[in-house]
Parts: sequence; C-alpha cells; structure tokens
Amino acid sequence: MTCFVLYSFQSQKKMFKGLLSVFLALVAVTSIMAKSEKTAVKQEKRVPQTLSRGWGDQLIWAQTYEEALFWARSRNKPLMVIFHLDDCPHSQALKKAFAKDKEIQRLADEHFILLNLVYETTDKHLFPDGQYVPRILFVDPSMTVRADISGPYSNRKYAYEPSDMKLLRNNMERAKTFLKTEL
Repeated sequence: MTCFVLYSFQSQKKMFKGLLSVFLALVAVTSIMAKSEKTAVKQEKRVPQTLSRGWGDQLIWAQTYEEALFWARSRNKPLMVIFHLDDCPHSQALKKAFAKDKEIQRLADEHFILLNLVYETTDKHLFPDGQYVPRILFVDPSMTVRADISGPYSNRKYAYEPSDMKLLRNNMERAKTFLKTEL
C-alpha cells in the first residue's frame, strides 16, 4: 500500500509540475501579446510630424526658407510664410481656421509656395514690424517681401485671427499679382 501511495504522489507531483509549466507558458505568452497590443495601440494613436504641422496636410510645404525662395523663383509662384508656435493658443486657433477653410486651402495648393516656421529667420524683411506670432507674410518670385499686403491690425500688421479668413483670402488673391520690378 505504501508503494501505491508513493507512486500516486509522485505521479501527481509530475502532473502538477507539467500543469504548472503549461500555466507559466500561457501567462508568458499572454503577457507578451498584451504588451505588443499596447505598443500597437500607441503607434496607431501617434500622428507623424509633417512639414504641414497641421496647416494643411494635403498641401506641399517647403522645409526651409532658402528652399521656399528657390521654389518661388523657379516655379514663378508667390511664397506664403506663416510664423507660429506650437504652444501658442492664437497660433493654434489660426491654424485650425486656416486648415478648415476650403478656399484658402485651394488657393494655397494651386497658387503658392508654402512655408510654416516655428522659429525666426535671419531675413530682417520678414519681421518689418516685430517678431510676433502668428503672422503671415507674402514674398513674390522676385524675392520681394510684400509689406503692402497686411492684416487688419495696426499694432501687428501681419497678424490674422480666425475671424479674418475672408481678409486672408483677399490678401492671397492680391499676392498672386506680382510687383513689377525693374530689371
């Protein structure tokens, strides 16, 4: 009888070890799968940073001021330069209105070289009345900054707000007509 009990106990011990091994393997696999699912979810939520920075993802944006000037000259299109900051509520509001306005997006796509900057350039012509954000300036293909095309505010001549989209559209139309420069 002792032999049978001992055999039975050893057999149960082996079975328990086997079940424990299977259980631990299942826990490990489940844990790995859960981690990969969390990683996949995080990757899906993350929006890639593009040159548009949310101003119009379907538009083609220049990467640098120098590149934008080259494109403007070689393609004979005016350049629209948007200065903004990611953490500025005024910039965020203007960006949202700009991206939502279908006519502005169409004009920008068909008639302009586009550049949005979150830093200042060394070209002093691009801050004729100071370095503030948001501000929008136009440069024609002859590389002349169109200081004559301004927004509605006297203390920030090149600033626009979401309620100024009609004026911005009109100014974009004006910027399409180049200044006549002497050669």
